[in-house]
Amino acid sequence: MKCLIIAAGKGHRLQSKGDSKPLVPLFGIPLIERVVRCAYEAGADEFFVVTGYRGESVRSFLSILADRLGIRITSIINEDWEKENGLSVLKARDFLSEPFLLLMADHLFDPSIVRKLAELPLADGGITLAVDGNRSNPLIDLEDVTRVRTEGGKIQDIGKNLKDYNGFDTGLFVCDPAIFDALDRCEEETGDTSLSAAVRKLASSGKANVIDINGQFWVDVDDPDAFRRAENALLDNMRGKVNDGPVARFLNRPLSIWVSRRLINYSITPNQISLVSFLFSMLAAGLLALGDYFSLFMGGVLAQFASVIDGCDGEVARLKFQASDYGKWLDAVLDRYADAFLLFGLTWHAYGDRTEGLVLFVGFMAIIGSFLLSYTADKYDLLMSRQIRQGKGLRMGRDIRVFIIFLGAVLHIPFWSLLLIAVMMNLETIRRIIVCRNYE
Repeated sequence: MKCLIIAAGKGHRLQSKGDSKPLVPLFGIPLIERVVRCAYEAGADEFFVVTGYRGESVRSFLSILADRLGIRITSIINEDWEKENGLSVLKARDFLSEPFLLLMADHLFDPSIVRKLAELPLADGGITLAVDGNRSNPLIDLEDVTRVRTEGGKIQDIGKNLKDYNGFDTGLFVCDPAIFDALDRCEEETGDTSLSAAVRKLASSGKANVIDINGQFWVDVDDPDAFRRAENALLDNMRGKVNDGPVARFLNRPLSIWVSRRLINYSITPNQISLVSFLFSMLAAGLLALGDYFSLFMGGVLAQFASVIDGCDGEVARLKFQASDYGKWLDAVLDRYADAFLLFGLTWHAYGDRTEGLVLFVGFMAIIGSFLLSYTADKYDLLMSRQIRQGKGLRMGRDIRVFIIFLGAVLHIPFWSLLLIAVMMNLETIRRIIVCRNYE
């Protein structure tokens, strides 16, 4: 689907962050790039961007972005950028003869919203607007947001000064080209060339539909306060991953997000973060293998620290759009190496305390159980993702394993922590085998 993005305004309230609002970087990525990437992820395959204020710099950036992403981006110039936003939409009339996405360069959103919009059937000559029915949404600036009154899935009225409303305009539309005729009629009849006026015109004939986004993420980055809210919201979206275990969810993730917020200001890549985490794990394994308690203690602490850092690679990748299949694979491979060395180091220390064959056997079973748990993770997570997401299942993974290593080292009970890992990992693997067998 084609996508039209309005990026012509001056954005004077955000000028403390940069001269050109579409190019204001949020976590190192310009706002316009975030919008383009999210729309592309949602299925848009050709882009038209209306530029105005400082348009030359925006167009230059878009040209580079198009080459970098391998997509087609056509820039459209609006000399009347100081006037109402409907004129920017009209500038694209000659380029769009079929239904298209209409987005704002300063409205960030979850790609799933646009994906849902694009999948819905569009009435001939009409539009569909994504509306946020959460009137207590903390990301919304109530003094500036456009309000919407809906009934029966259709817009009844829209405007910034509505007193009777039940939702907010997210700025995410799917439009029939008839939107251009509606804008023309508004200009002829009332002189109002705002997009809201065209929506009201279509709504009066029952051609303005809505979908409720049900609390999904979106934010209008219009001023420094909204900018800070957008930063915090993007970071909060890193929390609560479906595959996070309890230690990751309640301990590692809050810490890793704090670290990631600082890492994204530097040019370090997610793969480099994965390597750093791996090196910390290797150093921790070496300390665990030494005979004294201080080394054991420091090794446990360092192992847990590496586990926290291990979450930063994915967070930075998502925040900076640097995620890749290779990066995920590399992280998984390094984690398996790290697990083996950490458990071997702990086994070596435990064997030094009590030179019994049982220690070696337990250490071996801990390593095997850990590897098998990781090996079975993909199929199990695929089958059980809904139960885990709804809180009906507990995801046992690497976060628990490393935390037990940490506790065993700090409490100076390496053998018992190995025994606990061996029992838990192997029993969980057996349980997964049974569960997956029942789902076949």
